[in-house]
Amino acid sequence: MIENHRRGPDPGLVTAARAGDGRALEQLVGDCLPLVYNIVGRALNGHADVDDVVQETLLRMVRGLPALRDPSALRSWLVAITIRQVRNREALRAVDRDRRALLEEAEAITDPAPDFAGLTILRLGLTEQRREIAEATRWLDPDDRELLSLWWLEETGELERADLAGALGLSDRHAAVRVQRMKKQMEVARGVVRGLGADPRCVRLDETAAPWDGVPSPLWRKRFARHIRGCGECAGLERGLLPMDRLLSGLPLVAVPAGLDPARVLAHVTASSGAPGASGGVPRGHGRGRHGHPGRGVRRAGRAVRRQVVVGGSAAVAFVAVAALVAARLTAGPSAPVARTAPPPTPVAVASPSPTRPAAHSPSPSPSRSSAGPSASPSRSARPTPSSHAAVPVQAAASSARKGVGVWSFDGVSQALAASGAGWYYTWNTQHQGVTTPGSASFVPMIWGSASVTDASLAQARAAGPYLLGFNEPDMAQQSNMSVDQALALWPKLMGAGKVLGSPAVAYGGDRAGGWLDRFMSGARAKGYRVDFVTLHWYGGDFRTPQAVQQLTSYLAAVYERYHKPIWLTEYALIDFSQGTRFPSAQQQADFVTASTKALDALPYLQRYAWFGLGADPSKPSSGLFTDGTTATAAGRAFRVAR
Repeated sequence: MIENHRRGPDPGLVTAARAGDGRALEQLVGDCLPLVYNIVGRALNGHADVDDVVQETLLRMVRGLPALRDPSALRSWLVAITIRQVRNREALRAVDRDRRALLEEAEAITDPAPDFAGLTILRLGLTEQRREIAEATRWLDPDDRELLSLWWLEETGELERADLAGALGLSDRHAAVRVQRMKKQMEVARGVVRGLGADPRCVRLDETAAPWDGVPSPLWRKRFARHIRGCGECAGLERGLLPMDRLLSGLPLVAVPAGLDPARVLAHVTASSGAPGASGGVPRGHGRGRHGHPGRGVRRAGRAVRRQVVVGGSAAVAFVAVAALVAARLTAGPSAPVARTAPPPTPVAVASPSPTRPAAHSPSPSPSRSSAGPSASPSRSARPTPSSHAAVPVQAAASSARKGVGVWSFDGVSQALAASGAGWYYTWNTQHQGVTTPGSASFVPMIWGSASVTDASLAQARAAGPYLLGFNEPDMAQQSNMSVDQALALWPKLMGAGKVLGSPAVAYGGDRAGGWLDRFMSGARAKGYRVDFVTLHWYGGDFRTPQAVQQLTSYLAAVYERYHKPIWLTEYALIDFSQGTRFPSAQQQADFVTASTKALDALPYLQRYAWFGLGADPSKPSSGLFTDGTTATAAGRAFRVAR
């Protein structure tokens, strides 16, 4: 353990903040954010509730400042508050699971957002053995992860042993015993990480892992460790392992995401608490309300709560704020009508050196459409009215880590993307040439088709962030046009990129037994291949907003019922492909944007969604959001403020 040089915020700063100095309070929150973020992030392993717990911890810190007698003790006091909030969160989730058995399966969904081990690796660029330690943390019991979050900070010089023991309510001696037990579990987990990552991997270990769902857990740590202890081929995996203390010594904190702005956090904290400094130092309305957060309504124990998430994000660090509990029963079955789900005929011009960029989207006969026809639909020759396009209003966009958009190059594309409020985007490629990623969004790469599975493309995907999207519409001749066997044969190469991996995105029929996606998922299970989330496309031919939203959500519910995996909806809009290509009016498309985003945000298993698409030709009807860098369509204006 290195010598500790961080004794906490200056007592004079704490005293000024306690006395109501708004500037001092803002600086104090900023100084405390990294410590709280690192404790909570590692204790919860990067779960989507991290932002809630961090915010609640800071709220309690600000509220409790007047009662803090010794300003020099703030750091230890804050660590204790943080651990208490982590435990409260775990206790509330346990109680809620017992009370709400109907949502048991939804609560078991893993979030494909990067966990804290992934953030550590990405942000600190860890060397191999440090990387193995970060990955091993995923295998710990919850109590040991809580302890690790403090011990890691002790080893990096951020905390002292007294802080650790005090936060856990233990004596120094008892804390030392707990630390030693946790370190033994970590050594076991490091062996498991090495065994599973061996190339070639032990055949018998592969057999043991056959029924494993790919999610690290204490149960599977014990099963894999039992095999490794008794296996001659796996013996010696621990050779050359350096002590964890030595590897962690001197590591910095994992950086707080850029969007986690102390001023915005404080604006919400002080507005909610009436705490000291609420009226000074931070302009009222700065970072408040609904701007800059996913804004999803969440119900906890039957009580509606509006989440005030203040994270922005980059490809490396954005964590998705998903609803942990949603009081909605999923009643729609697989037979629910599904509108045509093939992409529109707008060319997807993605600048890329790759020869495998997406071909122009072409319509094809609809394999399935709702029996309810569109009502008051525009004719095929309809064009947007002059009022359907307007300059972007001054009102700030409502940013959301879930809300995304498909992007291709056009004049002003980067400016439009920044103004859209999208928290993520993709380009049907592993690069985003010609597009500048704004600070409020992250880029997600895609391996588009069979010819895209190259060492160069996979290297670009590895460098682009924690996620990777699979093949684009392999069930369509006009798109990647791949057989299930061909996709399965190439899948291990995508798995080898080491990313949170999405299934191939089928154009339609993702809910059907025996369909392309169903055969792929069955084949992947049989071969022990990893698919972390299901990726879907959907296009609706019924332009009546309530009916379209119902058809979309019914389709998603049916797909979830079949696979029980998180879902990303990476293309969707209202376009009727049943007889040529027909678009709704500008107002109908905008109404659908507003209603659908609200409905999608209420689905606990839907992790992300992306509108098709960002660009729009002002002379033609389309589903696009911006005609240039500053001019939004009606749909664009609706998307911009959607939460």
